[in-house]
Amino acid sequence: MKILLPFLIVLLLLLQHGFAQSVVQDQSLRYQQERMVYLQWDQKKFAPTAGFLSLNPYYWLVWGLFHPDYHNTDRRPLSPAGPQTQRLALVAALNATDNNYKLQSDTVRNTALSEIANQSALVTDADPLWQLYYKSELDPVINHSQAGILAGLSPAVTQELLTDGLYTWYKNELDMLKERIDAAHTTNMDRGSRILAYHRYLIEYRKLAGVWAIRTSAAAKTQQMTANQQHLKTGAVTLSAWTPQTDIAIANRVLLHVQ
Repeated sequence: MKILLPFLIVLLLLLQHGFAQSVVQDQSLRYQQERMVYLQWDQKKFAPTAGFLSLNPYYWLVWGLFHPDYHNTDRRPLSPAGPQTQRLALVAALNATDNNYKLQSDTVRNTALSEIANQSALVTDADPLWQLYYKSELDPVINHSQAGILAGLSPAVTQELLTDGLYTWYKNELDMLKERIDAAHTTNMDRGSRILAYHRYLIEYRKLAGVWAIRTSAAAKTQQMTANQQHLKTGAVTLSAWTPQTDIAIANRVLLHVQ
């Protein structure tokens, strides 16, 4: 019994090894996996093959009876005409279309932003022409005050302008012009129209300032003439002694100068 025990153990091990799982090498399946995944569609790797005189029964069971033309068409997903290749080409075409749409939408967006910046009143303070020229030129209208309007005038002329209503007229004109400038500055409009409005109001202001200068100068002349008349009436002006010889001497000096 002790002698048979080792033989029984060896026999059991052999039986266990015989019924255990083993690696299956299916060449047909391996070829199919290779050509469907990454290798070329090789006509020589369709196993089982037909064999001598096409007598291989496995060939007829796998290919000959049910799929006789299977190997004639490249069925790889990534073949030149495969479904996955077509999907990738379609994805690339759709990406190109999306990029074109995105480019067009970006162009429309940039155009819209440019139009908004061109017409919006929110960015008028940053306009270069306004900052460099029209803001300073129109400042006497936008920030006018009584002290600024009457600056440089004598008290007598100032009093006359206030009494005659010239100051009130000029201030009302500046107020109306200021309202129009503020409207052009804060209203949504085309930038070109806004600049033309600034220029038109600047011309109007210069004409108005010219009229004001003429009237203030006339008021100053009137004050000077009134003062001179008062001096004459009160005898504050002394006249030098005059004789006919005085006029003759003056005429002779003029003739000498002309010669």
